[in-house]
Amino acid sequence: MRVSVIRKAHFNAAHRLYRPDWSEERNREVFGLCSNPNFHGHNYELEVCVTGEVDEETGMVINLKDLKDIIYEEVERPFDHKNLNLDVEEFKDLIPTSEHFCYVIWQRLRKVLPSKFDLQVRLYETPRNFFEYPPRT
Repeated sequence: MRVSVIRKAHFNAAHRLYRPDWSEERNREVFGLCSNPNFHGHNYELEVCVTGEVDEETGMVINLKDLKDIIYEEVERPFDHKNLNLDVEEFKDLIPTSEHFCYVIWQRLRKVLPSKFDLQVRLYETPRNFFEYPPRT
């Protein structure tokens, strides 16, 4: 029996969307207020969905305490109250859009979760804007 286990997390981070090879005018035209030179922040909500076979011995797909600890170590601790542009290595040469951020989170979690699990990440930038990786097919 395959079941999905979903854990939510919350963290805050700041970023600025811009390309250094573009003028300030072009950045404002494309990224709008998100290109504010003084950055802006979001109260991110994260859903991590792990899908796998229910273990006959434990009755669980994954121990939720283990999943909570993984999310804390790989997402909350490195990103919470950080400036993505300045404090996060993955964004040194990558625009910290929420599309990219969602994928970066997925990559971090994929590295530490056993390969027997399917993994999907949903990142809420606002209550109305959210991003998923991998996308639903």
